Amino acid sequence: MAKIHIVSADVKRQILDRVKEGGKSISEIADEHGVSNRTIYGWLSKGATAAPTWIEVNKLKRENSALKELIGKLTYDMTVAQKKN
Repeated sequence: MAKIHIVSADVKRQILDRVKEGGKSISEIADEHGVSNRTIYGWLSKGATAAPTWIEVNKLKRENSALKELIGKLTYDMTVAQKKN
């Protein structure tokens, strides 16, 4: 059975502020505060009533681009490795 961890409103607000600042990943922030990623995503979804700001949209676009680049590099590296075998 999962352990229930009660988080005060102040700590929850601090966690969500850190997520919105974007300096660290949700996984890193969750680990630092002893909560699960799923908990933070749940808090975010409950508070997601306003449209995203342009800053948030641009941040997501940059992250998406970086992830696509990483996937491309990994795919290339795997293809090269397979051809060597």
